[in-house]
Amino acid sequence: MNEEAKQLLTLIGRDTSLRYAIHLITAASLSCPKRKGKVVEVEDTQRVNRLFLDVRRSMQYPVEYQVQYMISEVPSQSDETAGGDEHVDAMQN
Repeated sequence: MNEEAKQLLTLIGRDTSLRYAIHLITAASLSCPKRKGKVVEVEDTQRVNRLFLDVRRSMQYPVEYQVQYMISEVPSQSDETAGGDEHVDAMQN
């Protein structure tokens, strides 16, 4: 691993967590041979950092896109009452 890649991992570890940075080391070492490299470089570290999310970014994603999830559609009180009546009517028939 070259010095610039180590410095980038140090910054990433400081901003996220040491555990995340250690996982990036492993992923970057696997990414290096894919580009036919012999030494892990900044390019490898940046690539795996884009592919994998740390805790902060993974928590930010659902917040940004919550309107696209089914769980954001909470039925109102009137919807629950109407739905219950229809269910009872269907059972009686």
